[in-house]
Formats: sequence, structure tokens, C-alpha cells
Amino acid sequence: MSKMAEEKAAAGGAAGAADAAQQQQLAAGEAAAARVRPLETLLRAAPLGLCVAAMAVMLKDQQTNEYGTVAYSDLGGFKYLVYANGLCAAYSLVTAFYTAVPRPATVSRSWIVFLLDQVFTYLILAAGAAAAELLYLAYNGDKEVTWSEACGVFGSFCRQAKTSVAITFGSVLCFILLSLISSYRLFSAYEAPPPSAVGNKGVEIAAYPR
Repeated sequence: MSKMAEEKAAAGGAAGAADAAQQQQLAAGEAAAARVRPLETLLRAAPLGLCVAAMAVMLKDQQTNEYGTVAYSDLGGFKYLVYANGLCAAYSLVTAFYTAVPRPATVSRSWIVFLLDQVFTYLILAAGAAAAELLYLAYNGDKEVTWSEACGVFGSFCRQAKTSVAITFGSVLCFILLSLISSYRLFSAYEAPPPSAVGNKGVEIAAYPR
């Protein structure tokens, strides 16, 4: 009987230690979120203005002269830039409001924000890179496929497109910083489980808050 009581007491102590570790991890997650919340809210609001500005500049990019008419809609890379900036502006608006309101730190929320930040960072980066490649070809041409440069004829169109691409890369920088912040908040707050949370066969059981 005394042995059984000792085993029960040991099991209860292990469960209590696991609960305490779980509460400590939860508190650590909330503390990490509180430390970076003001900076993160500002960074999430900044791409909104940049994306809208880049999109507006590109939407108005059109030039007509004696050689013809060219508009952003004639080039797939520039249309992709407009769509990507629109999506990223909407995401920036939603997440700025979401981040500004304090919420309990949980693994699921941290993972969702982290993954969405990654998706939109790569989305806007790909759009900027595709538009920059188009601009390079417009300014320099490609002798291997006998493409001549076009910006000597449509200089105003190229300058406006270059402005839009430059603003887009400002948004890219903001999204990269947001990805770093969300990854810091996720991976620094939730550490490995304590030794007391080890299973019978020596396999560690994660004790993350949910």
C-alpha cells in the first residue's frame, strides 16, 4: 500500500510539474508577444500604404506616342504586381488590427501567423522580382532572342513602372521583418518540454499550450 501511495504521489508530482511548465511556457509566449507587439503593429500597417501606392502607380502606367500605346495590362508581370500588392495590402490591414488587440499566446495562433507571413512574403517578393526582370529587359533588351530595348521609346512608361517596383521592394523589406518577428515569437516562446514530461519508454512528450 505504501508503495502504491508513493507511486501515486510521484505521478501527481510529475503531472503538477508538467502543468507548471505548461503555464510557464504560456506566460513566456504572452511576454514575448507583448515585447514585440508595438513594433509588429507598426510594421504590419506600413506595407498597407506601400502596397496601395505601388498598385496605384502601376495602374496609371500608360503611354501613347507616335510609336503606339503601351500599358501595364499588356505585360503579365506588371499585372501580377498589381494583384500581389492588392492582396498584400488587404492582408496588412487585417493583421494590423489583429496584432493591435492583445490576445493569449497559443501555439496554433502563432503557427498560423507565421505561415501566413511566409506565404505573403514570398508572394510579394516573387511579384517584385518578376516586374524587375521585365524592367531589365525593357531597358536593356535581349540580344540572344533579338529583343530590342523599349524604354528609349517609352521612357515615361518605364520610369513609372520603375517607381512602382521600387515601392514594392519597400513592402518586401517590411514583410521580411514581419516574418522574422513572427518566427521569433513562435520559436522563442515554446521551448522543449521539461525532463518530467518524458514517457515511459524515454520518448519526450511535448507539453505545448493549446
